[in-house]
Amino acid sequence: MAAHEESMQACTKILVEHCSLDAVIHGMLYLVRDVRLGARPNFEVLGAMVCYIDAFPERFHHPKEDAHLFKRLRERHPDALLLLDRLETDHRKGAAMIRDLEQALMRYRQEGEARFAAFKKAVREYAEFQWKHMGVEETEVLPLARQYLTQEDWQEIDAAFSGNSDPLLGSKAAAEYENLFRRILKLAPPPIGVGSET
Repeated sequence: MAAHEESMQACTKILVEHCSLDAVIHGMLYLVRDVRLGARPNFEVLGAMVCYIDAFPERFHHPKEDAHLFKRLRERHPDALLLLDRLETDHRKGAAMIRDLEQALMRYRQEGEARFAAFKKAVREYAEFQWKHMGVEETEVLPLARQYLTQEDWQEIDAAFSGNSDPLLGSKAAAEYENLFRRILKLAPPPIGVGSET
């Protein structure tokens, strides 16, 4: 039995969070391209971006998908088990890729130009991986969830994604990630951000 559309606030929240992550990834790729074309690397902005993609999807967004959306969909639609297993494996792989990205940025910052190629490769690989992952969630998982989850399922999932159900990842954490995202926009040069902070 499908839930009424107005009760599926978590779907909108997931899409909005994907858009925020997508914006940061595109921003990183833009800055990497600028460096490749001769610009000086802005390590403060790059560091804030890596911090965001570490903190937000890996510690806030993905755990809620696993514990609430994926869990309920497993119960209601067993045919989705292989798909959900693959996406949960992606969540773990993404966390490892972010560690690699952090290390590549640290080496680039410490050792200079000789490490730029490795950093650029880590950014590109993470971007491609994350885009594919988000695409599967948006085109396969969310339609299945809309079809198979109940009104009661959506009430629980909506509460989790609004920050009401987990004191460790509640509204304070959400506000911190939003502040970090705003900081990136202030630090980053146009067209990524406004470049108003020095």
